[in-house]
Amino acid sequence: MDDWRTDRIGAALRGANPTVLARLSSGFAVIGDTQFLPGYCVLLTDDPGINRLLDLPRAGRLAFLADMDLVGEAVQRVCARRDPAFRRVNYSILGNLDAYLHAHIHARYDWEPPDLVTGPVFSYPRATRLDPAAQLGPRHDDLRRELAAELHQLSGSPAPS
Repeated sequence: MDDWRTDRIGAALRGANPTVLARLSSGFAVIGDTQFLPGYCVLLTDDPGINRLLDLPRAGRLAFLADMDLVGEAVQRVCARRDPAFRRVNYSILGNLDAYLHAHIHARYDWEPPDLVTGPVFSYPRATRLDPAAQLGPRHDDLRRELAAELHQLSGSPAPS
């Protein structure tokens, strides 16, 4: 496959998804493709056939939600250390565009525009969310390393080499 973005879960399972921060019990924590709100992460299921949370048995749902909480805690810890204007973490499981189970974990900040800070992240204009200046790149390497280290500490899994 030429582009890991066409099969994010398969690429993660093959070790070919460069956004993976950590392997968790229910899937993969990945750093978001856009960082207009620094710290944005996604939790991907490890089974591409799972479309919705309710497609999992109860134990699987609880594991996914526990991993979502763990990613949120890592985002909160890292973003609060990096930016005194860190405000909170928002969680969402939508699945309207990508037909596989995934959860969005967004850091929110006091510096956000007043008309957007109290609403859902997806209220931001598409141009802001897709701005080339906000796309994941080398300038996010330190953020990526900090998130990965925090996830590995919280999950008790070995840190990447």
